[in-house]
Amino acid sequence: MNKATKAEQYLIERIRRGDEQAWAEFVNRYRGRLLSFARTRLPQRADAEDVVQETFIAFIRGLANYRMDCAVETYLFTLLRHKVVDTYRDTRTKYVCLIQDTYNLEDQETSSDPFAALAGDAQTASWYARADEQYSLQKNALAEALSDLVTGLKNALNFRDLQITELLFYCHLTNKDVAKIMAQRENFVALIKHRSLKQIRKSISKQKLPAYSETAFERLLTDVWESQRPSCPKRSTVGSYLLETLESAWRDYVDFHLNVLGCKFCLANLEDLRGCTAQTGQTKLCARIMESTVGFLSRPG
Repeated sequence: MNKATKAEQYLIERIRRGDEQAWAEFVNRYRGRLLSFARTRLPQRADAEDVVQETFIAFIRGLANYRMDCAVETYLFTLLRHKVVDTYRDTRTKYVCLIQDTYNLEDQETSSDPFAALAGDAQTASWYARADEQYSLQKNALAEALSDLVTGLKNALNFRDLQITELLFYCHLTNKDVAKIMAQRENFVALIKHRSLKQIRKSISKQKLPAYSETAFERLLTDVWESQRPSCPKRSTVGSYLLETLESAWRDYVDFHLNVLGCKFCLANLEDLRGCTAQTGQTKLCARIMESTVGFLSRPG
């Protein structure tokens, strides 16, 4: 599971001590890619800037809740995505990859409550509290399992199976759709899916999972994949792709991730790296963010 780096941890600790310069550095570091991501969801630049500003406000106000168990960028993108969905309620804003806009996923949508299929009418508040704690532990275990799966495929340069796995669990597409996209037989896709699920279940075998249905378990995997993004190439790798310095196997994989999957997080990084966002607009947005958030910084005693 990708956790905050030592450099990120150091910057966060400075912010927690009320270091305004550290907060300005933080805003400058992440605002461009967040704005690029927001623009993929919201056609109006003003709307995109508003949700980015709200994201930084949410981050600084809830800084105590960030335990650095995921990368800062991942955490910020999660906050931003929730802001977009909560504010605009457009069905497509829920999707994390452009390819999902092409396929009808409405029939696959399930309740956002992970216990909806398990809880009965008589469940108590204490039951939900215990279940929520258990769910958090399970998600952490699944995040580790997915990270191990993806790392193994990357180390083996087995990008074909990684692409299939991304389509199945990150994008939550059907075997039939994945087979069409990958130009493979449907039974081959089913085999890769079976292998992946077997490895994941083996990795979490010590966890006492509830009796999730197969569909509910796969939906849970998608939720964890979306929140942790284990397969997303690093920002430096996207930069190398832009500079055309990647070796062929990695170049083809990153190209697939960006241009076939259309991962909106990574496309935002690519857009930011290209410097397509006007610098003057960035400067104004930075000033807005600083003005609206600096008051939430802790002050030295």
